[in-house]
Amino acid sequence: MKRMLSSIYGMLLVGLVLRFGASCSVTYSFSGASVDYTKSKTVSVGYFNNMAAMVAPILSPTFTDELKSKLASQTRLQVVPEDGDLSFTGEITGYSSDPVAISGEEYAMMNRLTITVRVKFVNKAEPQFNFEKSFSNYEDYNTNVLLSQAEGTLIPQIVEKLVDDIFNEALSNW
Repeated sequence: MKRMLSSIYGMLLVGLVLRFGASCSVTYSFSGASVDYTKSKTVSVGYFNNMAAMVAPILSPTFTDELKSKLASQTRLQVVPEDGDLSFTGEITGYSSDPVAISGEEYAMMNRLTITVRVKFVNKAEPQFNFEKSFSNYEDYNTNVLLSQAEGTLIPQIVEKLVDDIFNEALSNW
């Protein structure tokens, strides 16, 4: 009899969890995003101009498009041209190539391409998650290759890492 009662109580508890748990408004996904879709339906991404001293023509459009693409594919938010419930604006503030691995003869063996982006994130519904900060990431490449030859491969790799960092900072609030 005790066993039957505990089984009934267990089933009631599971039923209550399923009933009330299904009404939660925050959604967690395998992408790591936690977005309250009852409060936020749209996201806008402003064009990230390259304000760095050194400029690569493909960087601004590559970064902006990758951020939009990540938001569209990893959330249920509708990407709109401006004034989204969530918004990302900013600029590329750093783009530099520096030697990182020096040989015994004081020659560089590897160079490092570093990109820095300043991002302002605004969440209209939950302003406690707003931020304005810089994100930086890099990739190393062999000194036998000119930067102009390596950019086509390095920029997308670095941009992907930057976008992941920004996405996680803005939408992984747990």
